[in-house]
Amino acid sequence: MDSSDSSKPAPSPKAPKRKADRAGEDAFDLWLQRGLHKLYDDIAAEPIPPELMRLIEEDRTRRDK
Repeated sequence: MDSSDSSKPAPSPKAPKRKADRAGEDAFDLWLQRGLHKLYDDIAAEPIPPELMRLIEEDRTRRDK
């Protein structure tokens, strides 16, 4: 078989994905989002430590000059 056989067109890099492919990606995205929320929501809800807030304010002041 010749590798230059062009009887089948090469798939376009921007070809639309099949519904099944998108559904699988959507399911994975949902699973990932839920998992990350389960792991990190409590941490994200914690108050920012005062030392970090001080550093942020110092940087903001320095940038405004």
